[in-house]
Amino acid sequence: MLMSNRDRAARVHYMANGFRLLSAGDHVLCAETGHKIDLEELRYWSVERQEAYASCEISVRAALGQR
Repeated sequence: MLMSNRDRAARVHYMANGFRLLSAGDHVLCAETGHKIDLEELRYWSVERQEAYASCEISVRAALGQR
C-alpha cells in the first residue's frame, strides 16, 4: 500500500536560503498561530529558532519578541 503525504505535517530543517525535508509531509504549522502552511507556500522562517511563520508580519513580530 502506498503511503500518502497528504494532510501530514513535514519535519523541516530551516536554512538561510531554503529548507530541507527531514520527514515527508505536505505542510508545516506556523509557530505563532498554529495555522497550516503548505510547503509550496512556505516563505518565512527562523533559522535560529527553527520555526515557520504564516506571514511576513508574524515573522517580524516573532523576531522582535512580541509573542
